[in-house]
Amino acid sequence: MAAGLTPDEKFMKEAVKEAKKAAALGEVPIGCVIVHEGAIIARGYNRRKTDKSTLSHAEINAIAKASKKLGDWRLEECTLYVTLEPCQMCAGAIVQARIPKVVQACRNVKAGCGGTIINLLNMPAFNHQVEIEEGVLEEECSKMLTDFFRALRVKLKAEKRE
Repeated sequence: MAAGLTPDEKFMKEAVKEAKKAAALGEVPIGCVIVHEGAIIARGYNRRKTDKSTLSHAEINAIAKASKKLGDWRLEECTLYVTLEPCQMCAGAIVQARIPKVVQACRNVKAGCGGTIINLLNMPAFNHQVEIEEGVLEEECSKMLTDFFRALRVKLKAEKRE
C-alpha cells in the first residue's frame, strides 16, 4: 500500500480497487473492504446487474464473506470501509452484523442511511449503534461516481439516437 497514507486512507484505497471492479462490469462503482485486527478479511463490490439481484451491494457481499471467514455472523471487532454511504438495506445489515465502525468516503444524497437522509447506523432504539467516519478519500470516490454517471448518460443518449 502507498506510503504516507493514514491506515484509513490505505484501506479506503483498497475499497476503491473494488469499486473499479464494479465499474469494469458496467456496475455502479461502489467498493467495500472489511478489516479485522489490522488486515482485510473481506472484499465486495456492487454486482446488482451482474448477479441480477437487488441484494448484491458491495457491503452485503463483503459482510457475507467476512462472516464466513470469521465463522460468525457477529463482526464485532471489524471496521467496514465503503466508497459510498450505505443505503437502508446495507445500513441495516451493518447494524445486524454488529459492526462497530463504518468509514464512508462520500455521502449518498439519494439513499444515504449513514447520516444524509436518515442515520440508521445510530438509531437509539436499536440494540447496536455504529461509529461513523466520513470523508476519507471523498474527492476521489465522488469523482469516480460522477464520472461513471456522466459516461452512462452520454451512452444512453447515444443509444437513443440510434
